[in-house]
Amino acid sequence: MRKLALLLGIVALAACDKNATQIDDITAPLAGARVKFFNFGINAPSVNFFANDTKITAISSTTGVESNVGVGYGAAGAGGFYTQIKPGQYNFGGRITTVIDNGVAVATIPGTVADGKAYSVYLSGFYDATAKQVEGFVVEDNFALEPDYTQALVRFVNASPNSVPMQLVARNTTTMEEKALGALTAYKAGGAFVGLPLGGYDLFIRSSATGPAVVTRTAVAFSPGRVYTITLRGDMTVTSTTATNRPFLDNTANR
Repeated sequence: MRKLALLLGIVALAACDKNATQIDDITAPLAGARVKFFNFGINAPSVNFFANDTKITAISSTTGVESNVGVGYGAAGAGGFYTQIKPGQYNFGGRITTVIDNGVAVATIPGTVADGKAYSVYLSGFYDATAKQVEGFVVEDNFALEPDYTQALVRFVNASPNSVPMQLVARNTTTMEEKALGALTAYKAGGAFVGLPLGGYDLFIRSSATGPAVVTRTAVAFSPGRVYTITLRGDMTVTSTTATNRPFLDNTANR
């Protein structure tokens, strides 16, 4: 009994200690804005992403020296996760991580982010190796915070600089039923999130409501309650099926 009383006393003291760890409500909405970063600038070098002069993404290093790897073409920063930042106006951009031209800013992408909202920042367009510049844009990821477990939410973003406005279509691999996910979407724009039932799908984009498939991605599974962005990247003139800069439909989960 004496040991038990002593133990309870220690617990009580720990609970009253002003330095004790505070457990927050993990179900409450996160404060601030959330931002996700993509390097889809064709032929662009690897970069670290910045908001003004604050570095947002970097590859971890065990040597004490900053890694020169960075976020390469076709990849998302921070492993595809959102980074939380203060609401406000920013100049987003990427800075080269390679030894040559290290730290050179390749883009300045103005954007305003609001509290409680999510955004995606894209490097896009064709990289100018002489000027060391590439385009970019910001889209809001306007999906409901409360999951809907009866369906997945999917939207289309067009990050291909030489594409015409495109429409994303999902074809159920079992029923062969097709569903257009939003309207025709121009370069540097994103459509609304559209509900899609559980199942396997072949995805393709087309330049008109009845036109042929221009770029295809097969056997894509969407899980209920999840949110996805399908982004067109690459050079629409490339016909190779293996070239790095070929037209490609990127599938990244927002939640």
